Amino acid sequence: MAVKLDTVVPFGRSFDEYVKMFNLTQIELQQPILSVADGPASFNAEGTRLGYHIKSVDPLYCFNAIQIKQRFDAVVDDIIGQVENSLDDWVWSYHRSPNELRKNREAAIKLFCDDFEQGKTAGRYEVGELPQLNYPEAAYSLGLCSHFLFLYSEQFDQTFHLDSICELLRVCREVRVFPLLNLALNPSPHLDLVITPLTSMGYQCDVQSVVYEFQRHSNKMLKITKEP
Repeated sequence: MAVKLDTVVPFGRSFDEYVKMFNLTQIELQQPILSVADGPASFNAEGTRLGYHIKSVDPLYCFNAIQIKQRFDAVVDDIIGQVENSLDDWVWSYHRSPNELRKNREAAIKLFCDDFEQGKTAGRYEVGELPQLNYPEAAYSLGLCSHFLFLYSEQFDQTFHLDSICELLRVCREVRVFPLLNLALNPSPHLDLVITPLTSMGYQCDVQSVVYEFQRHSNKMLKITKEP
């Protein structure tokens, strides 16, 4: 399905946020990583500078860096305004204020845009979307999905979630998903409905606490591995 730029909210996160959201260790970062629904995160740009091997996938990447940055500029005031009107829904420890949140997101998208065209040529950014990925089985050690699955539980049903995670598990030996709350700050109704069939298929599903919390009570990640 073709993505329309005027429906996208490109709000990317930093490398440090990814490390904290997914409990990533130095050993894990050395492995080939597939990061799905990355948007304009700077995870790939910063990770590449540090010598890591990261592939980012998102339908947003059909646009160029200028278009993505223009869309960010068009929506950022509204996003920060919504945050300012719901201060109690957020934990102000990592981002200490709405203004600092804005600065951090501006820094992330600048790193992304500065890296995007070169990274796309190098094959580090590719157009794609769940629930179908164009990569062979077990092509990556670790698959990450930030702020898409479970967060948009109202927009995507249980079947979509299960199909998407199964596809990630086809391509990656281990998968991690964050956060596990929906946009209304409630536990996703799809979480248990996904864990049950995955467990019956022989996967180990662990809900782990992480040190990163911005949405209030959203400090849990789902880690999925194949049982030995």
